[in-house]
Amino acid sequence: MADPNATEEANSTVQAPFESWGRYPTYGAKLLPLHWQGDYPALTADVHNGALPVGMGRSYGDVCLLKDGNLLVTTAMNRFMDFDAETGLDFAVPRGFFLPVTPGTKYVTLGGAIANDIHGKNHHFAGTFGCHITRFELVRSDGSRMLCSPTENAEFYAATIGGLGLTGVITWATLRLKPIVSRKIDYEGIQFHGIDEFLDLTNQAKDIEYTVSWVDVTSTGRNFARGVFMQGDHSKKKDELKPSPKPKLIFPFEAPGFALNSVSVSLFNAAFFHKQIHKRVVALQDYEPFFYPLDKVLHWNRMYGKRGLLQFQYVIPWDHAKEGTIAVLREVAKSGLASFLAVLKAFGDVPSPGMMSFPRPGITLALDFPIKPDKSFPLFQRLADMTLEFGGRLYPAKDAAMTAPQFQSFYPQWEQFAQYRDPMLTSSFWERVTSNS
Repeated sequence: MADPNATEEANSTVQAPFESWGRYPTYGAKLLPLHWQGDYPALTADVHNGALPVGMGRSYGDVCLLKDGNLLVTTAMNRFMDFDAETGLDFAVPRGFFLPVTPGTKYVTLGGAIANDIHGKNHHFAGTFGCHITRFELVRSDGSRMLCSPTENAEFYAATIGGLGLTGVITWATLRLKPIVSRKIDYEGIQFHGIDEFLDLTNQAKDIEYTVSWVDVTSTGRNFARGVFMQGDHSKKKDELKPSPKPKLIFPFEAPGFALNSVSVSLFNAAFFHKQIHKRVVALQDYEPFFYPLDKVLHWNRMYGKRGLLQFQYVIPWDHAKEGTIAVLREVAKSGLASFLAVLKAFGDVPSPGMMSFPRPGITLALDFPIKPDKSFPLFQRLADMTLEFGGRLYPAKDAAMTAPQFQSFYPQWEQFAQYRDPMLTSSFWERVTSNS
C-alpha cells in the first residue's frame, strides 16, 4: 500500500498488492521505482502488461491501479529544481508561500495533482490545480521528450492535465504559488438547514476565497440536508510561519464491518452538527485543520474495515444542480447506508485547462461509504444514473464503480483524449471504462 510515512525505497522490482486510498479494489502489480528523469522509458523497455505512473496512491478507486501490470512509483522523484522568490515557485509555508489549489489531503504528489487536475475549497476563485501549472516536461515510452505549456505542445498540455497519468511520465513541472504572511485562516462556520440555505450562503460568500460545507446525509424531515457552511481567507495579520508538526495519531486497527452503520453514523452526524453551539462561529484557525482535518489521523481509512470504502463524487451543472442534489440526498437517506464524510460545494466558472478535467460550474457532492457488496454497488449505480439524468458527471479520481457506458456519457471527449495516450500506459480504471469499445 502507498504510505505517506514510509521511509524505505524499493531498490528492485517488487511484485506486491497495491491499494488505493479506498482500499478497493486491491491488485497485484510489479512496482518499478523511478529515481531520475532518464529512468523512463528504459525501465519499461522489456515489460509486458502495460505500465502506469503512480505517486502516493491517494486516489480512491482504480485510476492508480493496474492489475498484474507495472506501476512506475514516482515518489523518489521529489526534488526541487529551482526556487524563484519573485514568482513564488516553491511549496514551503515557512518561506511564505502556499499552494494555489489544494485538495483535502496534503499527501499528494505534484504529478498526481496534475493527472487528476485536483480542485479545492477555492475553485470559484482559482479554478483547478492545472490552471496554475505553467509548464512541464512529458516523457513518452518511445523516448521522446516534450515541453508542454498553453503555447507549446498545447494538445498534450491539455490532455495531460486531468489525463489520469496516461499520456506519459511528467518528469518536472513549474507551479505558481501564492504568498502568505500567516499560517492562520480567518474562519467562519455557519449552520444551515436545507439546500436553499446552502445556496444563499454560497452566494453571500462569493468574495471569500475558501468555501465548503459538511452536510448530514442521514437526517430526514425537518433536519433534511442540514449542515455546516465553512468559509475562510488567509489571515493578513503577520504571524510565525513555522513548519507543521508531524501527525502523532494513528488509527490503530481495521474497524469491524458493523461499526459504521446507520445508527452510529446518524449519532455522529447529530453530534457534529450540534458541536457548534451557536449558529455562527468566528475563529482564527491554523491552515492544517482547515484544509486537512483528516490528515491528523494516519491511516484513517482503516475505520471502514477490511473491505475498504467507496467514494462517490459528482458535479451537476446549475440548470439542474438544486433538484439533482436534493434527489441524490433523498436517495442516500432512503438507502440507510452510512456516510459521515459528506462534502458539499459549489464550483465556479473558471475554466479547467484539461481535456478530461472533472469540475464544471454547478454543485459537487462527495460521499464516503463502507463497502457492503449487496447494498453499496447497487446504490452507486442508481446514483450514477441519476447524475447522468441531471446532466452531471462523476470524478474518475474518486471512482471504483462507474460503468463504461456511464463514463463515456459523462466524458464524450474520451475518444479524442485516447489519441494522446501513451501506448505503453494504461490503468485498471481505463480498461474498465473503455472495455466495451
